[in-house]
Amino acid sequence: MVTAKALAEAVRAGTVDPVRETKRVIAGIEAADRVVGAFRRVRADEAVAEAAALRSRADLGELPLAGVPVAVKDVAGIAGETVTNGTATARPAGSDHFVVRRLREAGAVVVGITRVPELCIWPMTDSPEAVTRNPWAPEYTAGGSSGGSAAAVAAGLVPVAHGTDGLGSIRLPAAMCGLVGIKPGADVLAEEGWFGMSAHGSLATTVADAALLLSVLAGRPEFAEVREPGRLRIAVSTEVPLTRAPVPRPLTAAVERVADLLAASGHCVSRARPRYGVEPVAGILERWFAGPAEQASEVDFDALQPRTQRHVRIGRAVRRLVTPGTARRWTARAAEFFTGQDVLITPTLATMPPKAAAWHARSCLANALPSVALAGFTGLWNLSGYPAISVPAGRTPNGLPIGVQLVTRPGGESRLLALAAQLEALNPWPRLP
Repeated sequence: MVTAKALAEAVRAGTVDPVRETKRVIAGIEAADRVVGAFRRVRADEAVAEAAALRSRADLGELPLAGVPVAVKDVAGIAGETVTNGTATARPAGSDHFVVRRLREAGAVVVGITRVPELCIWPMTDSPEAVTRNPWAPEYTAGGSSGGSAAAVAAGLVPVAHGTDGLGSIRLPAAMCGLVGIKPGADVLAEEGWFGMSAHGSLATTVADAALLLSVLAGRPEFAEVREPGRLRIAVSTEVPLTRAPVPRPLTAAVERVADLLAASGHCVSRARPRYGVEPVAGILERWFAGPAEQASEVDFDALQPRTQRHVRIGRAVRRLVTPGTARRWTARAAEFFTGQDVLITPTLATMPPKAAAWHARSCLANALPSVALAGFTGLWNLSGYPAISVPAGRTPNGLPIGVQLVTRPGGESRLLALAAQLEALNPWPRLP
């Protein structure tokens, strides 16, 4: 699979036909997705028609995503399609969601809608219809809730995909599937619901592609211009907030290796961590339950999976505990930390990835325990609304990808992309299995 950046350049130059490329991508999805389980819906005929219409656009030579096949997570409406949020309730989309509209305006071809776990609650993506698998190791989950998007990119079915991130839902699948996954700040691409914790973002195999897609989704062309990071003050921590649970050695070793590379490149690297405390960790758990409980009012409750029904009932009970003060106080602590640091580096995952399985058939508790343990490093940055990115940083002894998380203060998306690109140059990763 060619990169999105190279493909768009070729389509703009007239050396690649977008219709032929779209047909090639559709054929690849139809051949491989029965194993990967990335797509809920493949828009075969519609995508070819959109690619054909692209040929005649007067502005073709200026489109940043000209002819690039893109997958969209099953949370953003596409005109003429339905949105399910992973549930049995399919709601017709009367018009394009703003991120889909921006993709089309930029020349992208929307080839399909990717799978999510029910109400996007879990970091494992599966349903009675399919189990979404990690293309690098199919016995493992591709993650969630943007698991379908991550699997589609990691399998080489599309070069880039849209995702959303409420507690790590882009970064966790990115780490599991060996991808670059960025969650911008809440002020850049906020998603409705979940008390302001969720944001739209991008998944790709290269930093340049992740930056390009993010620039289109956010309407911020400057994000695509990845520059040198300059000399940064970088804090490194492998301690899980609050619980201090043990982190598998391959995950901490990857962080240490990255820290050594950046120190050797001239950055000021030190061991430091924010003052986490109990309140923000409790706050993200309350929101993790209460956010889906609000979404559940839009679907048929009786048709929800038993684990989700239980999760929603708990969410309704704890909704009164959710207050803006929790986020405000944690954000103040985060801001205090970043007065002395430019970037914080942690593992992306706090545990090894779960196996691919019918998690939807298991109890709420059986899903909640591994979910909470896995996301120990990611959720707090949703509560604060800070930008964060996961970047590939090696492999476990059995070949699973490992990701490291980079976090910075609001407005620092370009800083994260620049540092991620430097890491890509210092520690190149394989793009595809």
